[in-house]
Formats: sequence, structure tokens, C-alpha cells
Amino acid sequence: MSAKPAMLEGIRVVDLTTVVFGPYCTQILADLGADVIKIETPGAGDAFRYSGKPAVTPGMAPGWMALNRGKKSVALDLKAEADRAVIIGLLREADVFVVNVRGKALERIGLDYESLQAINPDLIYVHCVGFGQDGPYADLQAYDDVIQAATGTTTLLPRVDGDPRPRYLPSLLADKVAGLHAAYAALAAVVHRQRTGEGQRIEVPMFEVFSSFMLLEHLGGLTFDPPNAPAGYFRQIDPDRQPFPTADGHISIVVYDDGALQRLFPVLDQPDFLAQDHLATPRDRMRATAEIYQAVARFTTQFTTEELLRRCHAAQLPAQPVRDLAGVMDDPHLQEVGFFRRREHATEGGYFEQAAPVRFGAAPAHREVSPPPLHAEHTDEVRAKGWQAFAPEAD
Repeated sequence: MSAKPAMLEGIRVVDLTTVVFGPYCTQILADLGADVIKIETPGAGDAFRYSGKPAVTPGMAPGWMALNRGKKSVALDLKAEADRAVIIGLLREADVFVVNVRGKALERIGLDYESLQAINPDLIYVHCVGFGQDGPYADLQAYDDVIQAATGTTTLLPRVDGDPRPRYLPSLLADKVAGLHAAYAALAAVVHRQRTGEGQRIEVPMFEVFSSFMLLEHLGGLTFDPPNAPAGYFRQIDPDRQPFPTADGHISIVVYDDGALQRLFPVLDQPDFLAQDHLATPRDRMRATAEIYQAVARFTTQFTTEELLRRCHAAQLPAQPVRDLAGVMDDPHLQEVGFFRRREHATEGGYFEQAAPVRFGAAPAHREVSPPPLHAEHTDEVRAKGWQAFAPEAD
């Protein structure tokens, strides 16, 4: 085992969050070495435990397994005085508290920032909320679908394919993006506290976070006053800028500049295509983007995906085959870098864990973290030992 400490070794995190937004934040902190105690409700626990088919135990769904390794699960009824005393005891010694309960409910049980600051002035309090608490939506509930709708994200696909129905992008994008923002906010606050000794309250509103994320490129011409073009980044909503068909599948080829465009057509055995008079200059070719993409889609069908991939890579053209979700685990690059690690769970048997994707040169190359916990698995241990449950002799 490596003698190097984990990046966040010794940082204590109390996690009072559910589903994806907050748990993704605390998963990142756990992967970096923080001690994370996840507080769940007695009975069923976090609803995301039931987000898919478990291998053995109800409440151990695939999504839960992916988001909760390295944490200890403690079931507490925060309406009960004795259980509130347990979490208060943990928070007296905690460095970070990540919570996604709405503010008024936190006040009722004494877990609002002001109450906790009185017992732990150095505490970093990360409040994961749906909407900024100084706006008219402050008390509204927020889920990924709601945020995709409110940010205009559901109108992106209609811009691409002409089908006017608003549609969700089939990923928990808003939740995951907000979780990443919460993680970097917590880390920045840890650095700030190390420099100044000052704890603080941090608000991470999903609506504002995802608005910033999506409108980075899609505010488009509305960036200027007065606007000089519609909303939407033209490259992303181009209906012809899609994976190209091949003889046996599809391939993604990115032609980002005119030099790449000129390398592409010889790859497709069409060296004279751009010699047409109306495609004589880079400006002409930019104006004819739709025609060019449509032509590429015709020419790529003459090649297998593998052959075209070899040709594109030889010509320094970014390209990857279109894989089905079920085939990504077979990707040779991911296999070589050890991205999917097979592990054994005490109750669930064999499962695959996705490696933390960021590598730190000053940290251990690989650090084994504890498997995702069963519901309430560590309640008795934490009640008895508090943060000492993370001491080596408790493993």
C-alpha cells in the first residue's frame, strides 16, 4: 500500500444529501481521501438506492453503487432528539457539511448555518439548492428535468431535428454539473480556511449553475446588446453535424477548421471535391457547410468504420467509432488505463467500479476505497465511535 497520504486525508465530511447532485459532490471528496459519513433516513434511505435493478440487495442499485463508494452510511431520524444529537456531535468536529435539504426545514431541526456556526465556527457549509435563495423561486423544488426545462435545454433538440416537441437530454446533466460545482466550491473553501482560518456558508443553486453551463455557448447572439444573431451555438445545433454512416455502423469525424476539411476529402477518396468553383475559398466552404456535411455522409458509406478510423487517424483527423452504451466497457483505451475495475462486494458479489478520472502526480496512483455501503451499515459503529470509525483499527 502506498505511503503517500490521500489528497484530502483527514478532511471530515458530513453528507446530508440524496439522489445525484449532493452525492456526486461527496463522491468526489471521498475519492480524494476525505472521510465521508452519509446520513440517511431510517427505513428506505436515499431514494437513488432504488434507481435500477440490484444484483442482490434491494437498495443497492447501479446508480447508487457508482455514487457512494468510500462513504459510511448512518441512518438517523433527525426529528428525534437523540438522533439529532448524533449528527450535531459529528458536525462539531466536521470540516465540511454538504446538505440539500431546504432552508426552512433545516432551521426547524437546528441544522441551519447560523446554528452550526455557533458550535463550529470553522465549518464549511455547502448548501445544494434548486434555486438561489434570494430569488422568487427560492422555495421551489428542483429536479434535473425541471432544470433542463427552465434553462432552455429542452429546446436544443428541436433546433437540430426540426421536431418542435421539447425533449430532455437523456442524462442527469444538471444534477452532475451542479455536483461538480459543489465539489470545487468545497475544495476552494478548504483552501480559503487553511489560509485564513475562516469557515463559510456556500450556496450552490442548480438553476443558476446549469444556466451558466448551458448558456456558455448557447447564449449565442443574445450575448450582445442589441442581439446580432439568435440564441444557440450554430455548430452544436447544425442538423448535418452528426455521426456519419459507414458500411457497418457510424463514425464521428470532427472537421474543426479548413485545413482539416482539406485533409478529409482525400481520406474519402474524393481529392477533387473541394476543387468545385463554388467551394474555392475558405469563406465559400463555410457558407456551404450543409452541402459539405451531406456529401461526407454519402462518401463515408463506402468504408467500414475500422478502415475509416485508420485513415482519419493517419491524416490527423479526430475520429472515433460510435459505440453503443453497452459496448463502452470494451473500449481498448479504457481497458488499458484500468478505468473499469472489477471488485467484490461483501453482499452484492462482483461489480465494476469506475476509476476517478483525474490523476494527481503527487498522490497515490491507485487508492482502494471502501465499497458502497448497505443502508445504515455503519450506524452502530458511528454512534459508538464518531469520527474514530475511520481510524485504521476500525476498518
